Amino acid sequence: MIFGRAVLQPRLIAWAGDLGYRYSGQTLEPRPFTPAARALLDRVRAHTGGAFNHVLVNRYRDGLDSMGLHADAEPELGPDPLVAIVSLGATRRLVIRPRRKQDRERHDLPLGHGALLVMGGTCQRFYVHGVPRQPAAAGERISLTFRTLLRDP
Repeated sequence: MIFGRAVLQPRLIAWAGDLGYRYSGQTLEPRPFTPAARALLDRVRAHTGGAFNHVLVNRYRDGLDSMGLHADAEPELGPDPLVAIVSLGATRRLVIRPRRKQDRERHDLPLGHGALLVMGGTCQRFYVHGVPRQPAAAGERISLTFRTLLRDP
């Protein structure tokens, strides 16, 4: 939902988890992990110490697919969620900037194949992040975003 109207997301999604997850006006019903997603979940848990129980998978088909600036601030994530992103395939830029527009600080992080980015603490309270369009970017990127859901939406 953007400004109260439904629009197609400029990327493809899939998910898995024991609980439902609601964001941008849509609810993702519980869905079991595939063996490959479960194995990656176990590796991310071991590497980060996070108690993740959900994954949202975004498939960026090319540089025209994107995700707008946002914070993972849904109530079922709790006040300061830990979020881990695993990037596979083509390198794409993740933009992180303060929520307050008067703050000029901005980080552009190129996430390449095999990258793991962990956002924790107060990151979601004070910063937004997104994957902007990059028309010159070639190749597909798969982003697996692991979260801990505390309850159903």
